[in-house]
Amino acid sequence: MTGSLIYKPLALTMGEPAGIGPELTVRLWREREKYSLPPFVFIGSSYALKLYDKNIPIQEVSSANQALECFANAIPVREIKLARDVIPGELDALNAPATIQSIRTAVEGTLKGDYAAVVTNPIHKANLYSAGFNHPGHTEFIADCCGEPIENSVMMLACEGLRVVPVTIHISLADVAKNITTERIVHKAVITATDLRDRFGITAPRLAIAALNPHAGEDGAMGIEEAIYIKPAIDRLRDLGINASGPHAADTLFHSDARKFYDAAICMYHDQALIPIKTLDFYGGVNITLGLSILRTSPDHGTALSLAGASTARVDSLLNALRVAANVSMGISYE
Repeated sequence: MTGSLIYKPLALTMGEPAGIGPELTVRLWREREKYSLPPFVFIGSSYALKLYDKNIPIQEVSSANQALECFANAIPVREIKLARDVIPGELDALNAPATIQSIRTAVEGTLKGDYAAVVTNPIHKANLYSAGFNHPGHTEFIADCCGEPIENSVMMLACEGLRVVPVTIHISLADVAKNITTERIVHKAVITATDLRDRFGITAPRLAIAALNPHAGEDGAMGIEEAIYIKPAIDRLRDLGINASGPHAADTLFHSDARKFYDAAICMYHDQALIPIKTLDFYGGVNITLGLSILRTSPDHGTALSLAGASTARVDSLLNALRVAANVSMGISYE
């Protein structure tokens, strides 16, 4: 993708304040020159940052220009107060509203053009439900904040050399086959191809469509979903002008030579997509939300409550989430 540079900071949400998000934020900022860290505004509690680094310099900001001007010397913060003090590793439902407000504020600011993209620190969904959070996760909530249909948001996981999109996500394996439809495959594949072209600069995206069953069903001997749902989806995608191939047996889809022939793999269920990503790059994978009017990335890990405050959690995934958001926003080609 080509285009003029976007000199705007990223909006980095607080995430669960008792988790590793704020800690990773201050550790990355401390090494901002080493990592060539893209500028961001931390949307959340300055207390949550100082909890993990009491000497971290912080400056409250009200504009993108202020954030860019101070980033070299202090973390720019859009303050959102917590209800109670945080104990690292211990959830507190009273602080859940601040976590939710952090996400909403980041999305609203990005929609207004204040920020280039949203990068979200991990949340603890169960802790948010008591505060009225009624979405399956970040992705659906962000779509709702954008005023867009939840089904338009598509989760893509990426690391160097591989991008994957699961058609079904957080459902039991027993329910996967019942939720595979031609329409669902086409819908997610079209959004994936569109964003790969328009945001990632891949002029003619190549999609590999994974099979559901072993050996791609082996002509019906091991399952009929390929014939009934997946092959018709591939035919429809080709009719739409999308370079889609498959159904590919999943056990041969992710080795190094196979990955040279596609830009993203459309997978049928959660683990089929995430196992190869986490095998290739367990610490550095990035979650990217496609299909919305704003770009959102996040680290591909959770709150890691047991690691909070120990300074042992790795920064790789959050660093890559910030880099991907900045690079895509600035129109850097990924082809």
